[in-house]
Parts: sequence; C-alpha cells; structure tokens
Amino acid sequence: MLVLEMTEHIPVLAGELIDVVEPRPGETVVDCTFGGGGHARLVAGLIGPEGTLIGIDRDPIAEERFEELVAEVTCHTRFIRASFEEGLRQLRDEGVVADIVYMDLGMSSMQVDTLERGFSYVYDAPLDMRMDPDQELSARDVVNDWDERQLARALKELGEERYSGQIARAIGRRRSKAPIESTQELVDVITGAIPTPARFAGGHPAKRTFQAVRIVVNDELGQLERALPYSWDILRANGRLAGISFHSLEDRRVKRFLAERATGCTCPPDFPVCVCGREPEAELLTRGTVPTPQEIAANPRAKSARLRAARKLRS
Repeated sequence: MLVLEMTEHIPVLAGELIDVVEPRPGETVVDCTFGGGGHARLVAGLIGPEGTLIGIDRDPIAEERFEELVAEVTCHTRFIRASFEEGLRQLRDEGVVADIVYMDLGMSSMQVDTLERGFSYVYDAPLDMRMDPDQELSARDVVNDWDERQLARALKELGEERYSGQIARAIGRRRSKAPIESTQELVDVITGAIPTPARFAGGHPAKRTFQAVRIVVNDELGQLERALPYSWDILRANGRLAGISFHSLEDRRVKRFLAERATGCTCPPDFPVCVCGREPEAELLTRGTVPTPQEIAANPRAKSARLRAARKLRS
C-alpha cells in the first residue's frame, strides 16, 4: 500500500472570494466542490447560526472533511455526495434557493497529495485519477484502451500539448508490449516522446498529458458546462455566483457563461431603438482576479488560478 503524503489545505484566492461574494449572516451558500473545505470554513463563520452551508463533492474523503467541519461551525449544514452537476441539479429539483454559489474547479490538494489516487506525475502510483473512486472509468482505461487518434486529440484539446501526436504514438507502441499500469511508466513514455530541448521548457514534461487524461476521466469540462446553468437557476435575485479556475479551458467556460448573462441589447448599433428586448441578467463583479505574488510565493499551486464572479439581477 502506498504511503499518503498529506499537506495542509490552503484555499486559493480565499480572501478575494469572500470580498466578492460577501457572505452575510443568515444566507444560504452552496460550495459546489467542497474538497478540503478551506473556503467553506471561512464562509461558515460569516453566515453564522442562522445561515446554511451546503457542500457538494463526489470524493468520499471530502465527505469526511465535511463531517469534521460540521463539528466546528455553528451554521446549518448539509452534504451531498455527488458530482457538482448532479448535486446542483438535485438542489434545483428540490426548489432550494441560494444566496451564493461558488466552485473551486479542478483537483483538490488532498487528491494530489493522496499518492495512491494517481493524480501526481511526481510520485509513482497506479494509474487512476478518479475523483469518485466508485466510477468505472480510470486513467488506466483511457491510456490503454483509447485509440491513438482519440488520445492525440484529447492531449491537444484538453492538455494543450504541443507534442500530442508523438506522445499518443509512443503510448501505442509501449502498450502493445504490455499495459501501462503506473504513473511512472506513463511519465517515462511521455518524456521519451518529447524532444530533449523541449522536455523541461514549460515545466514537467508530463504535466499537460496528465491534465488531459484527468479531465477525460472525470468529465470535468462537461460537468462544468452542465453545472453552470443549474447554479444560476438556484440563485435568488441579487445572488452571487463565483468560479475559481486553474487553466484556460475552465476559465473560458466560466467567462463565457457569465458574459452572456451580463449582455444586454444585441441590436445593431445603428438601430435608433432596441427591438430585441434583451436585458442583462447579471452584473459582473470581477473580470478575472488573480493571486497576489505573496500568495503564489506561499502557495505555488495558486499560480494559475483566476476568479470570476457575477451578481444575478433578477429571478
């Protein structure tokens, strides 16, 4: 059994999130990606005994962390063990109305630092990468069963990997001899496929491939696309929606979703009066807040983070 290496959970852009969504006593807040609970702990203290904190996460370790939080806070609490798409849809179907919904996207520190989960390219572990350990599809399945064209497309589109074709072909050659079972075996294949001068030009050579495989395994972008409308549906008028993303694929989707709702009249500029009747549904609260140099120095994992948020103008 692999040894766990757990680090203290440090929530990214925590102060900025609190400043922009402004949790108030008695409000109902939905944390769509509870993880280690760093943001939730701050929120719970602000909404007080009359407030309600709802946590959603598909990871059983997150559920354990939530139970620890419950013992520390005074607000009402509820946990939904599900993907945030499923959890938000459930809340919508129940008629729950929230004042704040926020999501901290991507994988959590506890997932990276639990070595046997196979999220990290730094330590050797079984190829897994499942945020929900009960689901069937794992990284091993993707790496060994997808054809080379599928793999190359995923690495290019989801990992923005320049050498996607070379890496996919190298994986095909390697697995034709024996299945790729561990993260280190995959790292070795990736490293060998990338030209020597480029191997460490943009960080670890396996970083982009691991990102792509992880996104595929957990359907992260599909989850986000489907979850954003549910999150908007459950917000009351003047409710706030916020998303913290860690790469451009997530950020573009959050940015586009919020921008579409903040768009008013779409008539051509030469029209004397508006005939489309479109009015903005949202007020943008930030156009992309990034961590301070001090936060990045204290927590290097915050480097690529970006916060976007909007206020819902009407029900």
